[in-house]
Amino acid sequence: MAETSRDEITQLAGSIRALERQLEVALAKRRIELNYAVHDGVVHFEQVVIARHRLLKAQLLRYILGARPAMILTAPAIYGLIIPLVLLDLFVAVYQAACFPVYGIPRVRRRDYLAFDRGQLAYLNGLEKLNCEYCAYANGLLAYVREVASRTEEYWCPIKHARRVLGVHPRYGSFVDYGDAEAYRHDLERLRAEARSGEPT
Repeated sequence: MAETSRDEITQLAGSIRALERQLEVALAKRRIELNYAVHDGVVHFEQVVIARHRLLKAQLLRYILGARPAMILTAPAIYGLIIPLVLLDLFVAVYQAACFPVYGIPRVRRRDYLAFDRGQLAYLNGLEKLNCEYCAYANGLLAYVREVASRTEEYWCPIKHARRVLGVHPRYGSFVDYGDAEAYRHDLERLRAEARSGEPT
């Protein structure tokens, strides 16, 4: 019974990955519709599209003056998060460099999670570009850290939780069921081998 359940979970995880690939194809088609292409990480728009974008850019002074006072007052709290984010970035880099080679776990490539391309959009003013790049850093960094943590969890504690948790990582589906002691002892080395492969199953 447990084997059937695990097989079903593995199949569902495979279906999710297939849907993610379909999403990538749909996004590629949408890029064509919006007249841009990405080459070596650089976005290229047609000149006519750039000209149209510039017409839609909000003037910086009007943008700032149009902000509610509460928005301006919260700005230091928002931008103050850069300090713990940078520290997290630094500590995770050190953690990976020091620990992953010991266990044969492949390092997560940080550049795969951080994309700073919104600053190339001609319809954004300088402050909007700064905000977009800040959000890209925060969310990309957290996705990178999550991947580092998921590889760590897959190696050291590949057990599902007793209760449902939101936003589980792609490796979670292959973890052994909570309370299944035999499966844990039987599958631990296999799961560690998967962690060393770097790819979720």
